[in-house]
Amino acid sequence: MTQRVELATVMDRLAVDGLVTDYAVAVDDGDWAAYRALFTPDGRADYRSAGGIEGDARTVAGWLADSMRLFAMRQHLIVNRRVSFGILEQDTGDTARVQADYVNPMRFAGPGGDAGAPDFVCGGRYAFGLLRTYDGWRLREVVVEEKWRRLPGRPTDPADRDHAG
Repeated sequence: MTQRVELATVMDRLAVDGLVTDYAVAVDDGDWAAYRALFTPDGRADYRSAGGIEGDARTVAGWLADSMRLFAMRQHLIVNRRVSFGILEQDTGDTARVQADYVNPMRFAGPGGDAGAPDFVCGGRYAFGLLRTYDGWRLREVVVEEKWRRLPGRPTDPADRDHAG
């Protein structure tokens, strides 16, 4: 590899990493306009393994907006990011796949605020499919694979999947 190609790859990795971080921040902050803007026009998300829905980014953003009202605080962490670049129409680097683990602590909204409200924690793995566009990298696909969750007062039960994260 030449230095120019290596530098371009590093810049792409940083941009892809920034997009994944922007995704987490948009969900945690409930910024659904920003969430939708992260996707390509045909972008889709699949939260079924976490008890949610699958659909286009606009539909899923609406579902998330409703579902996340249950939680006064959200702060999910996306770690162990594995990035690979692919080829679209013979141009190297037009696509990317990211596989990344997540831990998602959230606090239920309680009466009169969140003081004393119980916490809900889940974890799993994301599969992101990205596409390089004229506006930069965008999400074409997000698939959530929830692997575990801990509800207040209950042990972790992988079969208990009734909220998304």
